Amino acid sequence: MEQSNPSDMVKNVVGAAGTALIAPIAPPILHGIAGIAVVGLGLFAAGSLIMKAGGAIGGVENPLKQLLGTKPAQR
Repeated sequence: MEQSNPSDMVKNVVGAAGTALIAPIAPPILHGIAGIAVVGLGLFAAGSLIMKAGGAIGGVENPLKQLLGTKPAQR
């Protein structure tokens, strides 16, 4: 039979307590991060679509270049 080591017991108690504290907090944080990623991807897609539509309607390749004062590329 092995003797119990007090330092191992303390490590186990601290580990269990840490897990008990983090477990209720982790899922909302992960859901929040996933939500931010989904919203960011949606904004990126919407911005790309708007830029493509603006370019198609205006007849320029990149409307931002026109807004910034640079000339569009010659075809």
